[in-house]
Amino acid sequence: MDYDRYDRIRAVQWQGDHLRLLDQRLLPQQERWIDCANAAQVTQAIKDLAVRGAPAIGIAAAWGVALAAKQGESLDAALSMLRAARPTAVNLMWALDRMMARIAAGADAAALEHEAKAIQDEDLLANRHMGQLGASLIAPHSGVLTHCNTGSLATAGYGTALGVIRAGVAAGRIEQVFAGETRPWQQGARLTMWELVRDGIPAKLIADSAASHLMKSGVIQWVIVGADRIAANGDTANKIGTYQLAIAARHHGVKFMVVAPSSTVDMATATGDDIEIELRDPAELLAVAGQRTVVEGADAWNPVFDVTPAELIDAIVTERGVIERPNAGVMQLMFLA
Repeated sequence: MDYDRYDRIRAVQWQGDHLRLLDQRLLPQQERWIDCANAAQVTQAIKDLAVRGAPAIGIAAAWGVALAAKQGESLDAALSMLRAARPTAVNLMWALDRMMARIAAGADAAALEHEAKAIQDEDLLANRHMGQLGASLIAPHSGVLTHCNTGSLATAGYGTALGVIRAGVAAGRIEQVFAGETRPWQQGARLTMWELVRDGIPAKLIADSAASHLMKSGVIQWVIVGADRIAANGDTANKIGTYQLAIAARHHGVKFMVVAPSSTVDMATATGDDIEIELRDPAELLAVAGQRTVVEGADAWNPVFDVTPAELIDAIVTERGVIERPNAGVMQLMFLA
């Protein structure tokens, strides 16, 4: 694998005394970095979507705890503040629980910094392994569709679903990539296409509403997406629009793959019905790049995640292995054994 070509972006960077985040709200027009010197600034960056993607949110939060320790701040207050930043992505809670366990064991600031680095390093290794596992499921010369952004920008590097795509392209298994624009923040248009073009991967952007027509044409064989939380039965919460892609894929005989690290699996959540779905400001739907596009007086409903039932998923790929046709039984064998 040519990682020098396919793994060059690092959106979360520890600088020794502060955390540097690539501001994803401004891409692709601007590559601007935000420097966070304390846990409150990291929390705000997570809330504002300057850093986004479930693994990257967890990594940033871990560094937020390390910053709190370095600054002599209340760790309980920092943990509580960071935990409330966003409700749906389980990686945030998982990373903070891991940091909290180290605090309970008496870790000092240096040890907490070491733990945050371990969380980030482990995510990169997991992504590279998942890339190989997921790519092995794809027949040569395939076309794939992805949704939202699941690449280096959303993780420690390389990516989850986009990591599978990178590995598949490098192995000659994927010939063409399509990316949905992903309203309202247009992560597919702004971020995924930015990553794919930088890597020289053949990619085409589509309107979200073109996905079913694309599947009917027969040019894609897989839909490959990430996840923000996977329940104990395999139900998966991901960016809004994922559920309708899974329904359309099943109708058209297109396979559906979810790629996420095991830290995204929440065995304490029985089914997708128990996952809290984040509702964001309706104003996000009423404008594009700050320019209002909808008549004054209009309102909107803005859930930013939905849940895809396990029965619509052909494979869940984690660094622990591949689960085909997921259900509660096989999930328990993989994650509670």
